[in-house]
This record gives sequence, structure tokens and C-alpha cells, in this order.
Amino acid sequence: MGRDSQLELYGLVADQLKEAHSRVRALQVPEGVRMALTRKLLVITAAAKHDLADAARRLERLMESIDEADKGRFPEDT
Repeated sequence: MGRDSQLELYGLVADQLKEAHSRVRALQVPEGVRMALTRKLLVITAAAKHDLADAARRLERLMESIDEADKGRFPEDT
């Protein structure tokens, strides 16, 4: 991956992490669900420092879980 594409991915992941943090805080869900999503988000944030591409994939899956939780459907692995 070239330097420019790496920087672009970093910016994209940073923006998505900010959005995910905001969305998790705003969710109207049981505290246990919020805590599980927050833990996953923190793990992804830490992983982004070491493997940005993997963190981006994991973040995409987390955003899908947040979407489901926002609709009142709590993912089983949360």
C-alpha cells in the first residue's frame, strides 16, 4: 500500500472511529449492550495503531452492529 493510500485510509478510519464513538454514546440500549460495543470500539481503536487495514474491516463490522442496536436488534456477539 502506497504512502498516499495509507494516509487516506488513516483519515477514513479516524473519521469512522469518531462517528462510531458518537453513535455508541447516543444509543438508547441496555447498559450491557453499550458496554460491549464500547469495548469492541476500544479494541479496534488500539488495533488501528498496528494494523490499519484490519482495524478498518473490524470497524465496518462494528458499524453494522451499531446500526442493528440502533434498530433495537442487539447482535448476539455483543
